[in-house]
Amino acid sequence: MAGTNDGTITVLNTLIQTVRDGEQGFRAASDGIHHDDLKALFRSYAEQRARYTVELEDEVQRLGGEPLHHGSLVATVHRGWMNIRTLVTGGDDTAIIAECERGEDVAKKDYQDALNNDLPTDVRALLQRQAAGVREAHDRLRALELVATAQA
Repeated sequence: MAGTNDGTITVLNTLIQTVRDGEQGFRAASDGIHHDDLKALFRSYAEQRARYTVELEDEVQRLGGEPLHHGSLVATVHRGWMNIRTLVTGGDDTAIIAECERGEDVAKKDYQDALNNDLPTDVRALLQRQAAGVREAHDRLRALELVATAQA
């Protein structure tokens, strides 16, 4: 069955890496941010991304494929979260928020790219639901970034 679903499996595996990167980025941001409410927010987004990963992996397996468990995709997948560890060690909350928002820009684009493919209806519904969560996180982070920048 995987042969007929290869394109969908590739799309899902690309998103698995995207949400894994987001989970790791949000965990790092949670460790580095000073405000407790933002720590909790970033932890909740990391947990959301962990759930998304499980859902995507389950879908890949259902389609007869092997979920991506390591970074075998091109390094550009990581482009959205590359600077977060450096920023965390610098302790600049505004910069951490901004970098998280940039990571979500990448996730939004990756979901949109995925949804531009010809996908089975059930897979499309899953990706649309997850994409809505990514957009919500992005918009909230963007608002936080604007407030933090205005206060700086």
